[in-house]
Amino acid sequence: MGVVEEAHNLKVLGSGDRVIVLAHGFGTDQSVWKHLVPHLVDDFRVVLYDNMGAGTTNPEYFDFNRYATLEGYAYDLLAILEEIHVDSCIFVGHSVSAMVGAIASISRPDFFSKIIMISGSPRYLNDVDYYGGFEQEELDQLFEAMEANYKAWCSGFAPLVVGGDLESVAVQEFSRTLFNMRPDISLSVAQTIFQSDMRQILNLVTVPCHILQSVKDLAVPVVVSEYLYQNLGGESIVEVMSSDGHLPQLSSPDIVIPVLLKHIRYDISVA
Repeated sequence: MGVVEEAHNLKVLGSGDRVIVLAHGFGTDQSVWKHLVPHLVDDFRVVLYDNMGAGTTNPEYFDFNRYATLEGYAYDLLAILEEIHVDSCIFVGHSVSAMVGAIASISRPDFFSKIIMISGSPRYLNDVDYYGGFEQEELDQLFEAMEANYKAWCSGFAPLVVGGDLESVAVQEFSRTLFNMRPDISLSVAQTIFQSDMRQILNLVTVPCHILQSVKDLAVPVVVSEYLYQNLGGESIVEVMSSDGHLPQLSSPDIVIPVLLKHIRYDISVA
């Protein structure tokens, strides 16, 4: 196994001519896809990996400078695709990985037949004529709470982000993967994501994009999915799902998995 594969806990499952790559968001790891993977392995080669900084990765590999921008993660994604000789894939990116896939596709559009974005956002901060969902003061408080007592912060943050029942398995799962991250790495990753602004590059994304969004998501207001639709450079389609929360593939699989499978199997029809 190569260095890239080992560092990212790369797994390739299933059989099939087509390749599908599943990329997780902040505070989780590849286990967030556990409800989706069984539906794919008969028809696809399924590529799973962990973002650097996830609790399942070696913290010694986390380069704070490299991952101070989302480009660092995009370079990792391209390196993974090259390492396992993927010519073209369907890329499913959750949360920050939706933008990571978009960035990667600008330099190598040939690698991506389409991008499926779940709970993606180009910017979390509100701006003039843009509603991202957060004010700077709120983010500063979030970062301070992470620094002050990481375990306590995880316990409070997880149910807010997942939504629904406080005692749910999904909340417990997200709490676990969040707490598995080294606190200083988690803070750095959160700062990079929440302070990012990818609005200026959206028009450079020419690969077809399927934008999936929960009707209620603390981290990403529904208007953001419409913003992506209006500003992405290629064909795109939006579906707002009746799910609650930022990790709907984990917390509401009964709603979300059929929607995901539909968007994986069907392409945007150009009239």
